[in-house]
This record gives sequence, C-alpha cells and structure tokens, in this order.
Amino acid sequence: MSVPEAQEAVTVSVFVQRLSATRLGARLARRLAVHQLDEWNVPYGSEGSETVALVVAELAANAVLHGRVPGRDFELCLRYDSAGTVRVEVSDTHPAHPMLSPAQTDGGRGLLLVAALSARWGVNARKGPGKTVWAECAVTLARQAADGDHVTPSAATRAR
Repeated sequence: MSVPEAQEAVTVSVFVQRLSATRLGARLARRLAVHQLDEWNVPYGSEGSETVALVVAELAANAVLHGRVPGRDFELCLRYDSAGTVRVEVSDTHPAHPMLSPAQTDGGRGLLLVAALSARWGVNARKGPGKTVWAECAVTLARQAADGDHVTPSAATRAR
C-alpha cells in the first residue's frame, strides 16, 4: 500500500458585501476591494491590487448598467487563496448573461478588459434570480518586514 503524499494546505479568505445597484455602489465596490486586498497583504498600488480593482470596477459597472433590476442590490464577493489567486464574483438579479463581443465605438470594452486581465472568467447561475460573473486574477503578496509592516517592491528598492 502506498502512502499518499502530503499536500500543502491552502487558506481561503472570503469577503462578501451587498451594494446598491447604483454608480456609487459600483465605485464603493472597487474601493472596498482594494482595501480588503491590502488587509490580505496585497498592498495598495501594487500590480495585483490594480488588476483586481479594474476587474471589480468593470464587473460592478456591468451589474449596475446592464444587470440592474429596480429595487435589487448586487453582491461583491472576493475569495483569496494563499496560492496567490483572487476570485472576484459579482452577482446581480437580471437573467441576461453578458456576452463578450468586439468593442463598440460607444463602449462595450469591459468584458474584453476582464478577459485580458484575468487568468479565467465566466458566468454561473445563482440560487434565486440572476447570475454571477466571476474572474480569477493572480496576485503577489508583499514581503513582510520583521515588525510585520508591509514592504512593497518600491519600498524595498529604496531601502537598498
């Protein structure tokens, strides 16, 4: 009988927030996302933080502009695993699924950006009405100094 190899444990952290399906709600989704990433040791202004912020902004804007049902909110869910992946999920109650199409002259580039910035993306049905649009982005953790403070790459370069 062979002994199974030990697998490294993967820690998953989750952040969930319901937001009003308004432009202000979409803006708040982006701000909450970068704040939460900083809490998970993905610092403000880092490449990973900026990438996830853009993905959240596009998916939240789509939920507000195209997925809005009057009187219904949308939901932002971030899942971070210790392997360095952030999964962004934005759920709304509109039944229509988004479609990736060639960019229009009056917009329509949001999903093209999401596709370009993320490792994978897709749409899932959800319990109740609507759908969840998700995207997975790779992020790099900041190194931590001995006292536990964040050390960003630019700060590390200046310290040399």
